[in-house]
Amino acid sequence: MAKLRSREWFDTPEYYGFSRKAWLRSEGFGAHIFDNKPIIGICNSWSELNNCNAHLRQLAEAVKRGVWQAGGVPLEFPTISLGEMFLKPTAMLYRNLMAMDVEEMIRANPVDGVVLLCGCDKTTPAQLMGAASADVPAIMVTGGPMLSGEWHGRKLGAGTDGRKLFDEYRAGRLPEEDWCELQGCLGRSAGTCAVMGTASTMAAMAEALGMALPGCAAIPAVDARRYEIAERSGMRIVDMVREELRPSRILTREALENAVMVDMAIGGSTNAVVHLLAIARRAGVPLALDDFDVLSRRTPCLVNVKPSGSYLMEEFHAAGGVPVVMERILDLLHRDCLTVTGQSIAQNITGARCWNDDVIRPRAQALSEEGGTAILRGNLAPDGAVCKQTAASPHLLQHTGPAYVFDSYKEMLAKLNSDDLPVTEQHVLVLKNAGPKGGPGMPEWGHIPMPKVLLQRGIKDMVRISDARMSGTSFGTVVLHAAPESAVGGPLAAVRTGDEICLDVPARRVDLLLPADELQRRLSEFQPAKPHYTRGYGKLFLDHVTQANEGCDFDFC
Repeated sequence: MAKLRSREWFDTPEYYGFSRKAWLRSEGFGAHIFDNKPIIGICNSWSELNNCNAHLRQLAEAVKRGVWQAGGVPLEFPTISLGEMFLKPTAMLYRNLMAMDVEEMIRANPVDGVVLLCGCDKTTPAQLMGAASADVPAIMVTGGPMLSGEWHGRKLGAGTDGRKLFDEYRAGRLPEEDWCELQGCLGRSAGTCAVMGTASTMAAMAEALGMALPGCAAIPAVDARRYEIAERSGMRIVDMVREELRPSRILTREALENAVMVDMAIGGSTNAVVHLLAIARRAGVPLALDDFDVLSRRTPCLVNVKPSGSYLMEEFHAAGGVPVVMERILDLLHRDCLTVTGQSIAQNITGARCWNDDVIRPRAQALSEEGGTAILRGNLAPDGAVCKQTAASPHLLQHTGPAYVFDSYKEMLAKLNSDDLPVTEQHVLVLKNAGPKGGPGMPEWGHIPMPKVLLQRGIKDMVRISDARMSGTSFGTVVLHAAPESAVGGPLAAVRTGDEICLDVPARRVDLLLPADELQRRLSEFQPAKPHYTRGYGKLFLDHVTQANEGCDFDFC
């Protein structure tokens, strides 16, 4: 083992080498902690403003047990915590800030290795981005999904079923009393949404990348096995320090391709696209939007979990979780990729068995021959857009109809419940100014709620297009991440109510049916709106954020 990084803080001839030891001794540690023991940072994104991560203090204690057992010294430190439910306009606005926080706290402190504790949607990619940039040995422990909701004999998945029931409430088919009762039934514990939303998807990505122990992604948050794997991760990081096993050895092009294929096989969140692009760039790995479509076309969707399927994350874990998914597509994966175990992907999943073939389907009974996410091009999104085809309505995957345009989120909210909104199921709803700069922060506004006038007629889906994101728990025939975004003069800015739009997901196209010269004429008249921020982090974000097809990271990172 090379000289420990932490020795640069403690074994120095200057006064501060002595005083740094004295300051740690003031916390009650004995002098023995400096006997060439690896210092392990526990990067904790716990917060009471983030229910997904509200149990991470207890998880940190399990990690510490493992670190002590393996001969290391655990030192816990906090970072900002991003809870999608509470942060306005969106947690995505602050993902890059958290990534910088994680990177700088790792880089600036005397830690030889780090355990990343995360849960909610943006905390996982932010920590992976920060760890990739710092390149100190790191292992991830995700918080796990919450217990499934239970209401009137039904099992509910937070997010997906909540949205469906909200539509029933808006349409007048769900009584007020039931709606109030649901508040106490939908989420029954700490942890992330109980469906294959962005949090569960990114937990699976951490495992597929090789940055988490096998089986870590899907264990329920309050399950004792979640604390056991946290303890084992604490033990493992000490050996990773001794082996000098850094993220740069794990986060390779092949590992990123493995993650993309697992994302497609699980019917993962469309948000995984923008996060994996950002992680790849932090790791110095060339990965482009078109790579996702190439890999999607050859990777079947196998996981029958909401919103693409029928089951919840508890059943996915019980069926065998990510190791089974990877075993079932192993011939497609780069099987020799190194992982935090010190072994390859193929070695990690040896012996993986499926305990429910309806939850994780065999290849012959795949939910879809292609992966969950399709990448679209066309004159509405020349730099790309995404569509979660496995959660869309098959009859709408090829559709042409007139646009009904909302120029802002506020306008959309003001009009959706109008009894006289002039839309039919043939219309294509378009939301502008919801991208990285327009939102700002690319909020989860892309799952444009169904208009009340259509819900009352029993219509549950229609084509919707925006430059926003949507929650991974969402569903429907929704085109997202249109790039370049409307706020910077992308083609979406030119769409007017009544224009015909053609969506053809099999052909990977989304087009505004206008003559090219008319489209260019409209775009030449584009005038950018006044910026949302003129100071502070908001201005930094607007000045330096990249577009969705480049990962929405800062150009200087």
